[in-house]
Amino acid sequence: MEYIRSEKYNTPALQEKIMGPNPVKLEEELLSEHRIPDGAVVCDLGSGQGLTSVFLAKEYGFTVYAADLWSDPEENRRFFDQMGLSPQQIIPVRADALDLPFEKEFFDAVVSTDSYNYFGRDAHYLDDRLLPFVKKGGYIYITIPGMKKDCHDHLPPELLLSWTPEQLDYMHDLDYWTGIVQQCKGAEVISVREMESNEEVWNDWLKQNNEYAIGDRKAMNAGGGKYLNFIAIVLRKHDT
Repeated sequence: MEYIRSEKYNTPALQEKIMGPNPVKLEEELLSEHRIPDGAVVCDLGSGQGLTSVFLAKEYGFTVYAADLWSDPEENRRFFDQMGLSPQQIIPVRADALDLPFEKEFFDAVVSTDSYNYFGRDAHYLDDRLLPFVKKGGYIYITIPGMKKDCHDHLPPELLLSWTPEQLDYMHDLDYWTGIVQQCKGAEVISVREMESNEEVWNDWLKQNNEYAIGDRKAMNAGGGKYLNFIAIVLRKHDT
């Protein structure tokens, strides 16, 4: 696909802020036909250093809560100010995805880019931990790194060049994630699908010179990408 919105963020300074395969391009594909209403209040769950939050605020006009456990809210606030976004447009929050500090039914939507697989593998997570904070009829958009076919019983040696079996256990295939989200009682599963972005977003990430990108090059240069994909999940909370 063409990443028309994302190209605005393809600068060295902004690309240095990515923490994995290009999250802005992933988010653009994820939201290509989104149903989130104009002016929505959105939680960017697992927002990292805030680039995806900036993208949501500037490109879609949402009011964004940038929620992340590991990033510094004050540092993110300075970044948001530099990007011309006011405290009314985007709000950085230190938040644990397992214990969110928001009022119930606060968000019109939740968007989670390249982080949900760390906390959402529990089939009860949606009903118990996340949906209470989403308004009735609200949406959840998720994009996560996955596998074309689960191979945890016989992990390819290419993948083990960069990741341990424990790290690879955060990656699963479409069938696995379909089984997880279909157990959700409080929301309709609209779609679980493989994304187009895999090669493109990995290429952007592997160009970076931080230690994590350099480490990931070992597996990807050995052909490990043929086992991997990205998965998009869309849910809508029931009206009653």
